[in-house]
Amino acid sequence: MLSSAILLGPQRKVPIVRDAIATLVPRDDRRPLVAVTAGWEERESEDQELREHVERPLVNLEVWARVERIFERDRELLLAMRQRHDTLRAVQELYRLRLSGLMDPARELLRRTGDEALLAPERHDAMAMVRALDQQHMRRVAEIHAEFEARWRPHERAAVQREKRELQRFLQSASCLLLAGGHVSVLLHRLRLFDLFGLYGDRPVIAWSASAMVLAERIVLFHDDPPQGSSHAEVMEAGFGLVPDLVALPHAKKRLLADDTLRVQLFARRFAPALCALLDDGSRLDWRGARWRAAAGTRRLTESGGVEEIGA
Repeated sequence: MLSSAILLGPQRKVPIVRDAIATLVPRDDRRPLVAVTAGWEERESEDQELREHVERPLVNLEVWARVERIFERDRELLLAMRQRHDTLRAVQELYRLRLSGLMDPARELLRRTGDEALLAPERHDAMAMVRALDQQHMRRVAEIHAEFEARWRPHERAAVQREKRELQRFLQSASCLLLAGGHVSVLLHRLRLFDLFGLYGDRPVIAWSASAMVLAERIVLFHDDPPQGSSHAEVMEAGFGLVPDLVALPHAKKRLLADDTLRVQLFARRFAPALCALLDDGSRLDWRGARWRAAAGTRRLTESGGVEEIGA
């Protein structure tokens, strides 16, 4: 668990990383910031806007490029990771199939009116079944990762160790770690390959968008009106668990139908008591080891089916 972290919404239109840095790092601290932009994939190095915004020395850790170099040197590991990726996709599809059979009845039970003495226990049990499936899926994914680690021992491989040593050198001299958004599974799995948070330790972290998702105990994929596929929110897998009691929902205005009371109610109850935080432009959540504090305008989903400001 981190002692101090700040989570932000998307930064392209309303950049507020500089203000967050000022909260955690004194201006006279000359140690460089370090940044992970691996979620941008091939565009990882296109960080000039971020550098100009923060107005401090910044080292891009080039996590995406480092993994690509590892793949060039260790083709066996590349093929093993591709196979794991295919397995995870198949498992996610099977989970999605089972989830659809539970979510529609749970929503219908919330919609129905009538004798609450009859409806309440049915709603409770329906929600318990959804939560149980989510937990079962997370355990299955964790087993897949454990099997991969035991068989291929990526942390012991020469190409990985080489990159980790250089990462550790940059991380040891850093004042703060910045984690940009992008592709959430790329971020999660590449950070995990390097055990980056183990190298960095309990020191200040600022994360936005998809990176805020990977810091939490579980990663929830959501889109109420997707161009294709299911509209049910899905648990992808466990995150790093470095911040507590949180489901991070970046780009919520684009992806959530916040005026659909039943959808909101079902979502909030499913993940209760976690804070279901909408991380839109300008949103900010501060964690200082005790409780969450939110900037004005940062909102959450409520179990009654509404959306409200979190408050200070």
